[in-house]
Order: sequence, then C-alpha cells, then structure tokens
Amino acid sequence: MLHMGIKTKLKKIIMRAGDENFDLIIEPNKTTADFLRELIKYRELFFFMAWRDILVRYKQTVVGVAWSVIRPLLSMIIFTVIFGRVAKMPSEGAPYPIMVFSALLPWSYFSNAMGLSAGSVLKAGGMVSKIYFPRIILPTSAVGVSMVDFGISFAMLCGLMLIYGFMPSPLFLLLPLFFLSATLTSLGVGYWFAAIGVKYRDFQYIAPFVVQIGTYISPVGFSSSAIPDKWRLLYSLNPMVGVIDGFRWCIQGTSVSLYLPGFIISMVVSILLFIFGLKFFRATEKSFADFI
Repeated sequence: MLHMGIKTKLKKIIMRAGDENFDLIIEPNKTTADFLRELIKYRELFFFMAWRDILVRYKQTVVGVAWSVIRPLLSMIIFTVIFGRVAKMPSEGAPYPIMVFSALLPWSYFSNAMGLSAGSVLKAGGMVSKIYFPRIILPTSAVGVSMVDFGISFAMLCGLMLIYGFMPSPLFLLLPLFFLSATLTSLGVGYWFAAIGVKYRDFQYIAPFVVQIGTYISPVGFSSSAIPDKWRLLYSLNPMVGVIDGFRWCIQGTSVSLYLPGFIISMVVSILLFIFGLKFFRATEKSFADFI
C-alpha cells in the first residue's frame, strides 16, 4: 500500500508538471574555478575546432599554405620600397627587409587572429543556437589558424636572416614573451568584436577596417623611434607598439632603442584588453542564441 501511494503521488506531480510550460535555461558557470574546470572538460572540442579551422583554411585553396608565404613577402617588399627606398627611414642597424619583417611577424599574427576570432561566433551560429558548450571556445580556437601562419612566417624570417648573414641577439630567446602579449591582445580585441558582432552585424565589417588602419598607425614599415618624443607615450597606448618594438628588440638587439615607459604602457593595455574582453564576452554570451 505504501508503494502504491508513492506511485500515485508521483503520477499526480508529473500530470501537474505536464499542464505547465517550463523553459530550460543553461547558463555558463559564473565562478572562475568552475569556468576553468568547464574549459578543461571541453578541451577535446577546443582542439577539434582549431584543427577544423586549419583544414578549412587551406584545404580548398589553389595555392594552399603558400598564402602564408606570399602575403607577408609582398607586404615586406612594399614597405621596404616605400619606407626604406623612397622615405629613407632608418633601419637601426639591421637590413631594412629584416626590420620590416620583424614587425610584420607579430602584426600579421595579431590581425589574422583578431579577425578570425571576431567572426567565429556568427560562423558557428548553428551550434550556438542548438547545443550548449563554453562559447569562449569559438574565438579562442580560431587563433590556432594564425599560430600556423605565424610558424610559417617565423621560418621565413629565419631564412631571411640567413640570406643577409644577420645574426640575432641573445635576446632572441625572449620572443615567446612578446608572442604571448600579441596573443592576449588579439584575443582581447577578438572577444569584444565577437560578442558585439552577434547583436550588431555591422561590426563584422569594422574589424577589417581596424586592421587596415592599424597597419599604418603601428610601427610596421618604420621604427617607432621616428615618432617625436612628446607623442611617444600617447602612441604607446596602441598595445601592438610595445609588441612590435619588443620583437625588434629581441631580434636586432641593443641597436634598437626600447622606449621603456611606452613599452610598459603597451603591455598593461594588452593585459587589460584581454581581461575586460573576456569578462564582456562571458557577460553577454547567454544572449547569443537570441540574436543568431
């Protein structure tokens, strides 16, 4: 009798539940510890999506991986001719092509990573609107493609130094530090654009415009020492200024004058962009499915 009574009560509860409408809302973990544990749990998805993006980028192209060689090579030639031959800008003790390529290496990595991260959520709209997973995986895994491009371009830089007989300084070993800073900057900006672009689709056109403008206001084709001293601190608010100067400093050594106050400001801006970009993305991701 007791068993039958429990079954009857359960049946009534189920019947009452069936008469009402329930919405199941899955929200991301709010605490940092739970968030990190969730990322570890979905690590296989992260690596799968990164590998998928790499395959899609090169599989159905005529030239293939050669695009990673052609683009920085043509950019180096153009900047060398315009700033080195025509404008006669100083190269600070290194062949001008090496000075330019030392800046193109982090800048190309940043621009590609930021652009891919910015459009990653909209690109995976079908997944976002149907299943739950940490949305932060989308813009973060998109950086994997840019890392492959960076590796190819880095090999080109090493070949260029062999051609010119240029030996890098011992500071060369500090390059991973500035690579990390470039990664934080690209992810930080990418998180902002990815989150805002879901609701306001115009932002997918703003990202390429930012890259185009940034190419000329960042010290890619010239040395930041060409900027007047009274403006250098303000100029260093561009986080890629510190990254580019850091790459040149590691490759060219003490022949490059590293502007320490501006360098510190650039690094602080990079970290702040990443922190606030991550917080903004996590605060807005619960509404992504509503706009896709």
